[in-house]
Amino acid sequence: MSQPPTRKLSAIIACYRDAPAVPLMHERLTATFQKLGVDYEIIFVNDNSPDNAREVLTALAARDSHVVVINHSRNFGSQSAFTSGMNVATGDAVVLLDGDLQDPPELIEAFFQKWREGYDVVYGERVQREATRFLQIAYKAFYRVFRAASYVPMPLDAGDFSLIDRRVVEALNRLPENNRFLRGLRAWVGFKQTGVPYVRPERRFGRTTNSLLKNLGWARRAIFSFSYAPLDLIMWLALTTVGVSFSAIILQVLARIFFPDNAPRGFTMLLCFILFLGGIQMLCLGIIGSYLAHIYDEVKRRPAYIVESILNLPKQKDPSDRDKGHGDA
Repeated sequence: MSQPPTRKLSAIIACYRDAPAVPLMHERLTATFQKLGVDYEIIFVNDNSPDNAREVLTALAARDSHVVVINHSRNFGSQSAFTSGMNVATGDAVVLLDGDLQDPPELIEAFFQKWREGYDVVYGERVQREATRFLQIAYKAFYRVFRAASYVPMPLDAGDFSLIDRRVVEALNRLPENNRFLRGLRAWVGFKQTGVPYVRPERRFGRTTNSLLKNLGWARRAIFSFSYAPLDLIMWLALTTVGVSFSAIILQVLARIFFPDNAPRGFTMLLCFILFLGGIQMLCLGIIGSYLAHIYDEVKRRPAYIVESILNLPKQKDPSDRDKGHGDA
């Protein structure tokens, strides 16, 4: 009886200001894959990092043939970095990780076991994170608001850290949009998915490249990519404003008839009402403008990233060589 073929995993690491973490990431990933007994490739995507990441990755690729390095022409963001890696990866499944070691490589073993059980997507579920109390509450609140507003069922507390089966990767690669929010697209494509709980540690080296404004930008991208709730909000604001205005007119007329001495007079009330309506209109224009900007970015059809160079480019597998099932390692 023939042995099942050895499975191949592709780790894709988005690198930006993560040069000190690269050797440790490589060491931990290699140890994890060797423990699993699988064939593997480790794809580092240098998203034009301003530190010495290029030199570190070039030396690593020269030393280890399992290492693939993709250098971008400029910084395009982590979502484009993951997309770039997925278009090069040749594994039967890919694992997406941030380069700052906040996604522990050792958790891949649990992902792998779930994959062997038949799950197509296995994502890390952040049950706790080592961060300030404010950020912990803010992240929890965002995922719950995002899930409630989205037209696709979204997993709670799930970031990009995940193992994704080859057929899901190919489905994601076929999606034409450039404003990519992978954890949302991952839910949109469907297939059989499950989560593995873990505690997300703090960044190992240096300072985080995220900020409150960047996190708000992420939230904006997520909401406008997978929700029509802001447009529904405009309709409800319009109906509420009309209702309040109509009620105020009736109350003003009744007050003038029955309480002429106490009825509101002058410009104060009128000014407040004008400011209130102006604020509602500005909010509505901002929401519509965000959707228009999103559409404008898409119709330009610019590529999501530009590759400057690739080291140790893997030979692409013939699709017929891949087993359709998950199989055993």
